[in-house]
Amino acid sequence: MPAAAHPSPTIRALLARRELDLRLATPADDANLDAPVRWVHSSDLADPTPFLSEDVVLLTTGTQFAGDADADAEAEAYVGRLRARGVRGLGFGTEVVRDGIPDALRVACTTAGMPLFEVPYRTPFIAVARAAAEAIAAQAYARRSWALDAQRALAIAALRPDGFDATLAELARQLGAWVGLYDASGALTHEHSTAGSSVDDDLRRAVDAEAAALLRRGGGTGAAMRLAGHPVTLQTLGSAGQRGVLVTAGIELDQDARAVVTAVVAMTGLALEQRRMTAGAWSGLRAALVDLLVDGHLTLARKVATDAWGGFPAAPYVVAVADAHAPTGAREVLDNHAAGGRLFYGRDEDGVLLIVGAGERPMLDDIAARLSWRLGTAGAVTDDDVTAARDRARLARDRGRPGAVTDVVDAPGDLLDDLATAPARARAGAELTPLRTHDARHGTALEATLVAWLDHDGAHESTARALGVHRHTVRTRIALAQRLLGRDLSSFADRAAVWTALRLSP
Repeated sequence: MPAAAHPSPTIRALLARRELDLRLATPADDANLDAPVRWVHSSDLADPTPFLSEDVVLLTTGTQFAGDADADAEAEAYVGRLRARGVRGLGFGTEVVRDGIPDALRVACTTAGMPLFEVPYRTPFIAVARAAAEAIAAQAYARRSWALDAQRALAIAALRPDGFDATLAELARQLGAWVGLYDASGALTHEHSTAGSSVDDDLRRAVDAEAAALLRRGGGTGAAMRLAGHPVTLQTLGSAGQRGVLVTAGIELDQDARAVVTAVVAMTGLALEQRRMTAGAWSGLRAALVDLLVDGHLTLARKVATDAWGGFPAAPYVVAVADAHAPTGAREVLDNHAAGGRLFYGRDEDGVLLIVGAGERPMLDDIAARLSWRLGTAGAVTDDDVTAARDRARLARDRGRPGAVTDVVDAPGDLLDDLATAPARARAGAELTPLRTHDARHGTALEATLVAWLDHDGAHESTARALGVHRHTVRTRIALAQRLLGRDLSSFADRAAVWTALRLSP
């Protein structure tokens, strides 16, 4: 419950009202005395439960016990029905029908753990009900006032330069809860808590799993549940419900608290949608800067990037090239890492170019793992080395595996790394065009056969075993490849030229 909340009406609060002169007639623990009370109702029916809601206090004069006031079984059954219906406590009006509280009723309430208090003759039931109604109204007013103040504080926080983070921090403070924001990839990007509201490892794992599941479902869904023994609410963000998830953990949200959370969901979702709408323009600018730095204008690219995003990595650099595909949430992941100019990224001709300072190299491992990207890297000591490093990083990427980073020094064929310039790759692609065109038109596997054949030193038998075909099939395919390429593959020079083209061409 937020710190600004007014205390809920309780039996203890009613007993504390001196003008009512209520007296507790049975032992009662703190949990029962301090449980919230939703209303006070009066009835002398033997079974009033069909007309009662949960969490009420019932007042009675005991008319239903007049025939056999000390019947233990009757009193026990009566109290049992009240307890099963969720009645919080029982007030007995004395000197109306009975001089005092029946002993059987006192024993039954003590046994059931239900608070029983005496309402003296001079205190009308309506006064008790009015006192409870006043407390309920005061609480409702306090909660609405808190909700308005909280939304005002959140609006002010949203105007700060770090509006995203400031808003979430303010929400955690207002709720007295743990608040987390997951991006579209399901990664936790922001979290805030107050004293005593942090989450443990079990709860974190459970929330991570639920947030990922909610993103997969999408559609603007939400959920309230208990995870690892804690109350948790989750709400997707954005018009399609796939821009992220806002999570609160550690408190049960009442109507006013939910209204505050909904306001944050709206503000955050709007900000994410605005980012999405401008993403195309920013992506185009990043791609243009990639063209600039590849053409040797890194100084200009650095100036524009600093003006647009607040910084650019400092030399010496690690230059990386990633796969062409961009999974859901890729931009959010990259933007989070790019904060403060630690990372520059932009669309390249056949993938994504990333540049970090040498000290930020572990960042690339995290990006590759979270996006299942193949990442190739190469070092660049100065600005002039970036273009060549990009070509070497591309070759390392092509030899890597999804979800991992391959450094150029780890990739086989270091000499080819130095030869893997853009013109050389274009020349290699042209060399293999006849072969690839034939495979595409006729559904053949000449290129794959040629690669396997070269890897097995031109041995037809071992190549056939590796491919699961007959050796004569291998022989026929190699002969056709020779004619298409215009190369004599029995010649070492032609064989080396074809092998190089296969390694350089993407």
